[in-house]
Amino acid sequence: MSNTETDLSAVQLCGIIKRFPGVLANDGVDFEARPGEIHALLGENGAGKSTLMQILSGLYRPDGGEIFIRGDKRDFKNPRESMASGIGMVYQHFMLVKKHTVIENVILGLKEFGFVIDYSKAEEKIKRVSRKYGLAVEPRARIWQLSVGQQQRVEIVKMLLRDVSILILDEPTAVLTPQETIELFTTLRAIRDRGKTVIFISHKLSEVMDICDRITVLRKGRKVQTVLKEETDEVELARMMVGRDVMLKIERELTATLEPVLSLENIKARDDRFLPALRDISFRVHRGEILGMAGVSGNGQKELEEVISGLRKPTGGQVVLDGKDVTGFSPGRMIREGFAYIPEDRLGVGCAPGLDYTSNIILKDYRLPPLASGVFLSYPRAKELASALRRDYEIQVPDPEAPVRLLSGGNLQKVILARELSSRPKFILAVHPTRGLDIGATEYVRGMLEKLKRERTAILLISEDLQELLSLSDRIVVIYEGEITATFDRREATMEKLGLSMTGRRGAVID
Repeated sequence: MSNTETDLSAVQLCGIIKRFPGVLANDGVDFEARPGEIHALLGENGAGKSTLMQILSGLYRPDGGEIFIRGDKRDFKNPRESMASGIGMVYQHFMLVKKHTVIENVILGLKEFGFVIDYSKAEEKIKRVSRKYGLAVEPRARIWQLSVGQQQRVEIVKMLLRDVSILILDEPTAVLTPQETIELFTTLRAIRDRGKTVIFISHKLSEVMDICDRITVLRKGRKVQTVLKEETDEVELARMMVGRDVMLKIERELTATLEPVLSLENIKARDDRFLPALRDISFRVHRGEILGMAGVSGNGQKELEEVISGLRKPTGGQVVLDGKDVTGFSPGRMIREGFAYIPEDRLGVGCAPGLDYTSNIILKDYRLPPLASGVFLSYPRAKELASALRRDYEIQVPDPEAPVRLLSGGNLQKVILARELSSRPKFILAVHPTRGLDIGATEYVRGMLEKLKRERTAILLISEDLQELLSLSDRIVVIYEGEITATFDRREATMEKLGLSMTGRRGAVID
């Protein structure tokens, strides 16, 4: 490394190699980020970008290569040493203690609080950062009471409370409205202008083109290229990430009928703290329609999906599926009525992470013919089904007996899709179906949802990705503080209208 490069670099990773059993995650990767820049890191799931950043943050030690921070060679043995060098990372899989409060998680490791915690002081610091960055969290809530999106906010706040000079952000805007994203980007630019470094990991190419100065693309563990934003575009970035042309826009067809498949009438429910979470929620999802639901995380989406799926009992109202009152039905009964579920939490709810691929594929049907005969399971038929779905859904599984927790996010989502959709359901509840997925897996999932819609399946799509909602939905409803504040026909919906409705402003209702 030359002295000139050293002077320019806040971070320089040279020839980084990282091996796991049977996997070469990083194959001689070079990466360099400068002071006073926002640098994007792109790549498909499994490309090695998370591993590379976990090496920089001290979570992993490389098998080869060198790390330089502001020109000084470093050998981080743990995350504490990395943070002492001014590096902070918000990990994709949260490093939170679920039984503890937000305050306790955020101040963990901060020397200023010592052994005796001043909760009022800590709460005020959290609220001050939350207000500054538009990342609303309840400081005294326990982590297990929060949605995945809210837990991500806690991680972001935790890093912002530490005066890091190199900030690594993994999907930081996933739970923000467009207005809050604009505010966060303003803050990130201010951080950059003060000479600090931001490494921005995102699957949203439009955001990368908006906020970042330079972009590094990884594919299959190797660096493809580093480019200036002005020298590329979204189509070229997608091609570099995947190695082929990618369909960034879905060709939508109008297939919605007037026949309701799912009807919710005046649904009420309480959250885990027994406070009102849903207030007279009413809407319908028609056959051949994708109804999108927009809203900032924590406004009742979690409780709504649990009511529909049978995981939470409503305190009032009625759920009707294909003309049948299914209010309060158990998840098993909902499945038998033709319900399919793509949950937000793929590992915690969507699968049994300790079980193998075949076992996860048959989780819904292992008691039913032809997989079962009486109390006996036919393993040959189970393996035959798993093999067929593996081929049909292009699931990359190293070994059918391998635990699914070892799969990438995209392949794990394909496992869930294969299991849920192979039963040809009447209604699908899809919650953040592409969150955390690379662009290739996102293209696949969105294409599959559009295909099912054309086959006259009714789909409720709950997402905080407004571009996704605008691309896929026929109609979009907005939820705010447990109420529907607006309903838009797709032709009338815009990012601005949705964003305003997500902050509580009442919008137009278009039948």
